[in-house]
Amino acid sequence: MDKIRSTIACNLDAGILSASLPLLEEARVEAIEWSFDTLFKLETVPQWFEALLEAFSKEGHLIGHGVFFSLFSGRWLPEQQAWLDHLRRLCRQYHFDHITEHFGFMTGADFHHGAPLSIPFTAETLAIGRDRLARIYEACGCPVGLENLAFSYSLDEVKRHGAFLEALLEPLNGFIILDLHNLYCQLHNFSLDFDTLIRLYPLHRVREIHISGGSWEPSDLFGGQPVRRDTHDDAVPETVFTLLEKTIPMCPLLKYVVMEQLGAGLETEASRQAFRNDFLRMDGIVSAAASDPQAFRPEAFLPQVPVIPGPVTESMALHTQQLELSAILEASAGYEEAYHRLQHSSLAATGWQVETWQPHMLETAIHIAQKWRKKST
Repeated sequence: MDKIRSTIACNLDAGILSASLPLLEEARVEAIEWSFDTLFKLETVPQWFEALLEAFSKEGHLIGHGVFFSLFSGRWLPEQQAWLDHLRRLCRQYHFDHITEHFGFMTGADFHHGAPLSIPFTAETLAIGRDRLARIYEACGCPVGLENLAFSYSLDEVKRHGAFLEALLEPLNGFIILDLHNLYCQLHNFSLDFDTLIRLYPLHRVREIHISGGSWEPSDLFGGQPVRRDTHDDAVPETVFTLLEKTIPMCPLLKYVVMEQLGAGLETEASRQAFRNDFLRMDGIVSAAASDPQAFRPEAFLPQVPVIPGPVTESMALHTQQLELSAILEASAGYEEAYHRLQHSSLAATGWQVETWQPHMLETAIHIAQKWRKKST
């Protein structure tokens, strides 16, 4: 019988590699998740890093995680085709147990500078998402999954997210990465309780769980409370470990639990040791759960019928709305200006439901978009 594997999101980053090295040397890391599309500036990958990937690939314990595909972009972009071509080449070089991407579309003009933001849950976006997932599967030929999004504009959107993921993934028999820190953000930012929210997700589709840390962002629009952000730059909160203990038994097809942190948050020895301590605690929770023979039932999340992508599904109206939204978020001086511009934009009185967006979340979207705009300049 297979087991749930304690995994590190391990990329070509000095901070995460130095923090992970002792765990790798002690053979505590049972799988690696590699964000394969973050090396776009590198002509070649160092041989020692290739050797690390190959070692886990040969064992069947390498999983791929995409960041920049922009699944719901209304217009099919040349960069998306290049992304698929790159993935296809990598799948000839390495054996990936599965491939995943983020939910949402990327803000910003530069394809590799942006943040994933949500989209309207409509028949139009559902068709685009299914089309893009089919193209990812055609390129990789292994199970394909999506990660739940940390950011939402409204409570209604939070409550509908799980059902929309199920509708997206069902034709492909795809799976979900349930990011528990993303869930923690939703619980705090929309004043929800875990038992209510977790029931809204199709837990039979959870093959992978993420845990990570984040940050608090002050806000004058949230009743004196800060907004929780999924910034991956700090240790795992105690609450997220509690969520992990509660969630594992609910996910019968779980195979990987992944620890994430950005290298920028691992610049001191104290932070690197804290990362290792968090991993060992995660591993302890995973090991205890995996001792139950009912905790894992192996199943390949592969399509039940052949997947043959047809003509590319696009929406020029959605594309225009996304460009307009990005421009508003990147240029507005604050919530009031952005709110006013949105009410007079092409997004008003549409499936975007901008009229229901929570002020503190619109403010957060402005901060996210403007942070990435600065990075790209």
